[in-house]
Amino acid sequence: MHSATHQAIAAVWRIESARIVAAVARLLRDIGQAEEVAQDALVAALEHWPTEGVPDKPGAWLMATAKNRALDRLRRDKVQGSKFEQIGHDLEAQQALVVPDFVDALDAARADEIGDDLLRLIFTACHPVLSAEMRAALTLKLLAGLSTHEIARAFLVSEPTLAQRIVRAKRTLREARVPFELPRGAVLGERLASVLEVVYLVFNEGYTATAGEDWMRPALVDEALRLGRMLAELAADEPEVHGLLALMELQASRTAARTDASGRPVLLLAQDRTRWDHLLIRRGLAALARAEALCAAQGQSLGAYALQGAIAACHARAVQATDTDWVRIASLYEALAQTTPSPVVELNRAVAVAMAYGPAAGLALIDALREDRALQNYQWLPSVRGDLLAKLGRLDEARAEFAHAATLTHNLRERELLQERAQTLGEAGA
Repeated sequence: MHSATHQAIAAVWRIESARIVAAVARLLRDIGQAEEVAQDALVAALEHWPTEGVPDKPGAWLMATAKNRALDRLRRDKVQGSKFEQIGHDLEAQQALVVPDFVDALDAARADEIGDDLLRLIFTACHPVLSAEMRAALTLKLLAGLSTHEIARAFLVSEPTLAQRIVRAKRTLREARVPFELPRGAVLGERLASVLEVVYLVFNEGYTATAGEDWMRPALVDEALRLGRMLAELAADEPEVHGLLALMELQASRTAARTDASGRPVLLLAQDRTRWDHLLIRRGLAALARAEALCAAQGQSLGAYALQGAIAACHARAVQATDTDWVRIASLYEALAQTTPSPVVELNRAVAVAMAYGPAAGLALIDALREDRALQNYQWLPSVRGDLLAKLGRLDEARAEFAHAATLTHNLRERELLQERAQTLGEAGA
């Protein structure tokens, strides 16, 4: 019985923890303290539910318990006068626990553009004052409800290192006096970019792991999708939120086909497309349509995430690899290069150009990137060049490129793939 109850508590906590931390953080104005209070509520559930039974509304029970603990902490605080003045009637409403809607009305009166505690928490956890590593760790801890152990395992760092990273993040936010509120006006758009960057960073680490023995880390993909869907609900009028969600849904749809039975990588053009998740494809295409409609209504061009989502959609719509509209993909990459110019975008554009207009055309673009310092240690540059050289029959040069690419990656599966390509070409040229 206790085991079933503990499983129920874990499931409820994973779903509700972010909302609880967000609501308490609005009272305490401190994410570190808010997380401690939320954990106190979790401990109370572990103490009471096994003997008293799981409440009819377990999420509401945890929320009420956490808010009560927060009020107790405020009462004990030596500066409770300023704290109570800061939150005013909001605190009275929470203490009564009978008019929760009143809190939302107060928030609207404060003229927040998107009045939601979860958004406040997301924007705070992803504040630019934090490093990308700290933002990702704090976001997964607070918003995805992952344990320190789970996050450390996902990013291949020790648990003490990850725990210290989270502690530093909270301390940095506190010392920088980052307010628990949404930015307004033009700053909102700037800060939203930081939020989307963190979510996509988490997704990318799960989709293609930078190091370790596994090609993918599906748990991180799932959490990034969860965060993206949450953002799409909370910031429903932001095109790039839907663009990022479209990109992640469409890319995640390929997960089952991206490895073989032995866990070895299967590249896009060789994947069995019948194994793609068509529910995720439908969700992704719907999110892309939403992003496109919002851009049209707001008189904007597609942003970087929506453009990448449109590229992923070209692959998703192709029943077979040979059906892929590479000309459109090349044009989308050209638009992406104008929106967010980068050597990696140019590398991907070169691949699309090669598929649309032939390997020689792509190789010319690749060769123009070889001196770019940003790509000097990027394994996919020699890998792509090796592939194009092989298609042009320059096998010895191609083998050397794949061998070089294998020395640059820290992912075991990726290294094995590149070494295998080099070996195959060596045998073909013998």
